[in-house]
This record gives sequence, C-alpha cells and structure tokens, in this order.
Amino acid sequence: MTIHVRVRAERSTGEKRVAATPDSVKKLLAAGATVEVESGAGAGSLIMDAAYEAAGARIVARDQAVAPGILFHVRPLTAAEIATLPPGAITVGTLDPFQNAAAVAAARDGGITSFALDLLPRISRAQSMDVLSSQSLLAGYRLVTLAADAFGRMFGMTMTAAGTLAPARVLVLGAGVAGLQAIATAKRLGGVVSANDVRAASADEVRSVGGTFIDLDLGTAEAGGGYAKELAEDRARRQQELLAPHIAASDIVITTAAVPGRAAPRLVTAAMVAAMKPGSVLVDLAAESGGNIEGSVAGERRAIEVTGGVATLIGARDIQSDLAPDASKLYAMNCANFAALIMREGDIVLDFDDELVSGSAVTHDGKIVNDRVAATVEEVRA
Repeated sequence: MTIHVRVRAERSTGEKRVAATPDSVKKLLAAGATVEVESGAGAGSLIMDAAYEAAGARIVARDQAVAPGILFHVRPLTAAEIATLPPGAITVGTLDPFQNAAAVAAARDGGITSFALDLLPRISRAQSMDVLSSQSLLAGYRLVTLAADAFGRMFGMTMTAAGTLAPARVLVLGAGVAGLQAIATAKRLGGVVSANDVRAASADEVRSVGGTFIDLDLGTAEAGGGYAKELAEDRARRQQELLAPHIAASDIVITTAAVPGRAAPRLVTAAMVAAMKPGSVLVDLAAESGGNIEGSVAGERRAIEVTGGVATLIGARDIQSDLAPDASKLYAMNCANFAALIMREGDIVLDFDDELVSGSAVTHDGKIVNDRVAATVEEVRA
C-alpha cells in the first residue's frame, strides 16, 4: 500500500510558511510515500513548484479534493476546512486545540485523526519534530531585529573621540526558546541584557547565553515538560510590581511568556509602559494570544505617550513568516520526522503506546483522545 501525503498551501493572510520543502519531500518519498503539493504552496518561502516537481512531488490545484492519507499544514485548520476532509484522513501540523474547540469537534465528528505538533511531549526523542522549539528559535531572533529597527540607535557601546554611545539596555521577559534566542541575539548586537522567567531552570539558562537573571524571589511556577504555569492572581500582581523599576530602566523590553492552553499572562501594564523613557521600544511575541503587554495588538506598531515623548509598542504577528525560507526548512523537517513515526513499510501504523504519538494525538476514531482538550471542548459547548 502507498501512503499518500498532501502538502497544503496556507490560506491565512500573511502566512508565508509551508509544511514541506524539496528536501523533506525526498525524505517522505524514501519512506514509501507519494507526495502532492498544492500549487504555489512554497512561493512565500521562495520555493517554486518546479523545485517540488524536481524532488519527485506532484503539483495539484488547491481546490482539488484531498485523498485519504496524511495532510501537512502549518496554521491550525478551521472547522470548515476540516469538514472537507475524507473520513480517516490524518492531519499533521499545529492545531492550538485549546483555542480552537470548533475545529477539534469537527475533526472528531468527521472521523479525522488529528495530530497537534504543538502538544508534542518535550522529551529528547521529540527534538527533531519539535515545531515549538524550531519556530520559537526564529521568533526570538526576529523580535530583536524588529526592536533594533524601531529603536533607531546603536545597540552596542561605542567609544569615539567625539564621545561615547551607551549600550542599549534590553529586558527579556520569558526565557523559553524564543526568549533565550532573543537574549543571545541582543547580546551579540552589544546590548546589556537582563531577563526574568518563573521556571526553576531559567536562571542558569539565561546566564548561559550571556544575560543577567533578575530574581524576583517569587518562587517558581512550572507545569512540567519545561512549560510554565500561570501565577496565582496575588503573585502575578506582585510580579508586575517588582518588574516595574526594571522596565522603567530599560530601553527595550521583549516579552515571550506563554502558558499552554491559556491566554498569555499579563506582565506589563499600561502604567508600566507609560513610565518608560522616550524612544523606548517594546515587542510582544504573545500579542496574538492576548498579549504580555497591555495595549499590544497583533500586527500593529503603536506610539504610546510617555513623559517627554513616545515609546513604540509592537505586537508581533506571523513573525516566523518574516523568515519564511528558514522557518519552512525547519518546520518541514519537523513534520517529515513526525510522519516517520507513523509510516511503516509503506503503510500507516498508529502506535498509541508510543508517547510521542499518544501525546500529540487530539482526535481519533470519532473521539477526542486528549483528556485536557476534551474538557476544554465540553466547557465551550456548555
């Protein structure tokens, strides 16, 4: 039996990534799959249809019906898009299931097996398929380049006969993969970088990439698997109070904090922004999921009044798409490596005893097989 793989052309405005590259197509073909790529799917990542054909894929029209098999995608599919898939189809990509209850319900009701790579257990075996890490790496870099462009000044200290230029003071809130990459990038540009995170391992990780860790003495908040969990309301308020002087002293604030399954934690209030210096810049990676910074809007660059001038607040949106060729290269291999788990000798084999398969599965055989997601869907229905 031949395994059929379809690579989707993303429909979301501003999304330039694609879930397969010519290299990942070759990997899939070597595993015994046939690969169809929707026309123009790679254009935003500078991959033309001819490159896919040269790798052995077949180009198909976007409106051509999806055959039973595996569908690769980048952005979460909508309920309407899932409804067009044949029963028994398998979807592999990001799903953000806690925020897309309707899509999860549609996959369940349509007999779709859906895998959310954003739920993949964070264990060593999963590293080659970890889309959160690969995409966050690029996001962290891009956050700093966005900030540098808006800052309008040099990052590093420069001493000349005409005077000395002080280094930019950069504060990064959230020290996961994106935060650590932001710290390392800002440090390479010559900034003086400090950071804070609620996870126990963060202090050493921040120092390892050249940052100074700010210990707020609030204890830790970990949900397991390397993720943070939401602080209780009183601790969250105290966190804001303790961060306020550090934010006021910073030239650039970059926020990357996220809590799986919940809206982004509010770390910076409007009052804290107003206390910053004129010319300061804030960039919020979490703007699409509620925002770490009060007033941030995904895809918007806003001028915020502060004493003596304005600060710039940037809400990130489609940030990985700004680096689409690199983002797609990593994402595509993440998908191909995951597919290798479920492809055996020319057939699809779903081994739910494998924690990577069971941990990332959301729907299968007409059921929601992830208990946390099932609870969320039931909550929304109620």
